[in-house]
Amino acid sequence: MTGESRASVSPAEDERIRIDKWLWAARFYRTRGLAADAIESGQVRIDGARVKRSHPVRIGSRVTIGKGDLAWDIEVLGVSERRGPAAEVAHLYRETTESAQTRARVVAARANARSLGASGRPTKRDRRKLEDFLNEP
Repeated sequence: MTGESRASVSPAEDERIRIDKWLWAARFYRTRGLAADAIESGQVRIDGARVKRSHPVRIGSRVTIGKGDLAWDIEVLGVSERRGPAAEVAHLYRETTESAQTRARVVAARANARSLGASGRPTKRDRRKLEDFLNEP
């Protein structure tokens, strides 16, 4: 009997999944909990609107994901409830060219800053030089 009621559901209605589960399956976040936290903090939007973690994502939805200074603007091409290999997951979404170019620029700027020696924390020697410079009359 359950098979009959399942067959009566249209395919368009059947192809949806919770956004937190989809983000986890699409490998944007390591756990569903991290995905849920990102959704609750407003870093994930569907069609430009903030949503709750239980909001269904459908094929054709436009999802914007922000992680730090990186951002993805993607179109959902498929839904999956299981987290598969990266090659398989690549068929679940398509990133816009503008988003990919912007992300590439940010990553290149990070690499450039790192190569110039701009590390996050100064060494003891750097700190002493800075203190000497600031304490000069």
